[in-house]
Amino acid sequence: MFGVQTASAQSLTEDQNRPEVIAKEETSQLTDELGLSGDQTRAVFRALVAKKVAYQKHVDGKDANSAAVQAEKKKADDAYNASMKKILKADQYSQWQKSK
Repeated sequence: MFGVQTASAQSLTEDQNRPEVIAKEETSQLTDELGLSGDQTRAVFRALVAKKVAYQKHVDGKDANSAAVQAEKKKADDAYNASMKKILKADQYSQWQKSK
């Protein structure tokens, strides 16, 4: 009985670290803040998942002072910013930039 509770608690913790779970929470906040349409919400979700996956592969758990890690982080951030610029309207983009 205790083993089942431990296993389910571990899976909940692991789920919280999944890129999709993190991206879903952030997408929800951005949708509320910026008044995103359905298409924008889906596109923002995909952009956030891509960013989170890149971070998990190349940044998380690695030496943050390493030039290679900093370069990967910048690359992921730049790709995310470019995606957001394409997805959001001009006023939404400027509002998003201010809120960052």
